[in-house]
Amino acid sequence: MPDAPTRRAPTRCALGLGANVGDTRATLDTAISRLEQTEGVTLVARSSDYRAPPWGPVPQDDYRNCCIVIDTTLTPQDLLGLCLRIERELGRVRDVRWGPRTLDIDVLIYGLQRVVEADLEIPHPRMGDRAFVLIPLAEIWPDAPLGDGRTAIEALETCPDQEGVVKLEDRGL
Repeated sequence: MPDAPTRRAPTRCALGLGANVGDTRATLDTAISRLEQTEGVTLVARSSDYRAPPWGPVPQDDYRNCCIVIDTTLTPQDLLGLCLRIERELGRVRDVRWGPRTLDIDVLIYGLQRVVEADLEIPHPRMGDRAFVLIPLAEIWPDAPLGDGRTAIEALETCPDQEGVVKLEDRGL
């Protein structure tokens, strides 16, 4: 009789989601639902939604952003593949860097692991400087390890541009 397949222990991860094209509220809700329905992914927490100005040089509308914390048995590459597939299914087209998008899902944290590959860098290298990531992340996982010795709440103490990130009380943009 063959050995039973080895099951990976779940890893605590953080994902950042954003959208600024179409029905952004519905898009984020659908993306999170699809993540949650995936075998090997358990939703632990979802932040409030926030309105934030766009990042980068391309003029565009404000974003709706949130973060989620999940436990997953997926590998970092499999988690990235899942996120990219959901982006495509919900209309994401990658044509302009930092341009408008129907959906963006970033793998921010994968336990304490460091991953540096051509298509994936974990912890996300710029999250500690982005208020639109740190504010929702600190809301649901204040002691999230950013990989640079700081937690989300510690990085938020010195993060610029926080005044531009506004909590959406009614979840409307």
